[in-house]
Amino acid sequence: MSESNVAAVPWAEHAADRSPMVQRWRTRNMQQTRTMVEAAQRLITEKGGQWTTQELAKEAGVALQTFYRHFGGKDQLLLAVLEDMIERQSAVYEATTNDLANPVERLRQFIVSALESVGSGRGSAAARFITAEHWRLLQLFPEDVSRATRPFVDMVARELEAARRAELLDPVDVEHDAEFLTKLVMSVFHHYAFVSTGETAEAIADRLWKFCLTGIGGRADTAGGT
Repeated sequence: MSESNVAAVPWAEHAADRSPMVQRWRTRNMQQTRTMVEAAQRLITEKGGQWTTQELAKEAGVALQTFYRHFGGKDQLLLAVLEDMIERQSAVYEATTNDLANPVERLRQFIVSALESVGSGRGSAAARFITAEHWRLLQLFPEDVSRATRPFVDMVARELEAARRAELLDPVDVEHDAEFLTKLVMSVFHHYAFVSTGETAEAIADRLWKFCLTGIGGRADTAGGT
C-alpha cells in the first residue's frame, strides 16, 4: 500500500487528530492565523488598502515566510478578514438583542446595527476599502465570499422563521428572503460608504427597514410599534 493510500485511511487521520504534537501544531497555526487577521484589520482601519504583505508581517510580528505558509497571498488574507468581521459582528448583533422578545424587533435591530456607520457624510477609509474589496473578491472567489456572509444570512433566517411561527410575518421563502434581505443591507452599506448624504444612519436604516418589512409580510405595528 502506498503512502498516499495510507494517509487517506480514516483511522490514520483520527490517530493524527489525537496526536498531542499535531494538536499543538494546529493550535499554533490557528493562533498565528488569528494574529495576522487581527493585524490586517488594524491596517485596514488605519490605511484602508494602502499596505503591503511586508507591512502586514511586521504588524503581526511574524516572518514573511510565515504569512505565505498560511495564506496564498493578500486576497486569501482579505477573504479571512471579511469572514471574521461578519462572523464577529453577527455574534455582537445577536448578543445585543437577546433581551428583545419580538423576533421582528430583533430583525429591525440587525439592520439598524449593520448601518450604524453610514449617513451624514462619506464612510471611513476602512468602509470604502471593504466595500471595494467585497465586490472585487466576489468576482474572483464567489463561493468564498458567499460563505463569509453566511453568518448574517443564518441569523436573519432564524428570526424570520421565529416570526413566521409567531404569525408576525409571512415570508414567501425564509431562506431566499434571508439571503435577499442580506444583499439589500450590504448594497445600502456599500452605497453610503462612498456617497455623501445629509441623512443620519438611523433615517437610512429606518427607510430600508420599512421597505424590507413590507417584502416579508409585516405591518408597521409588527415590531413593537416601529
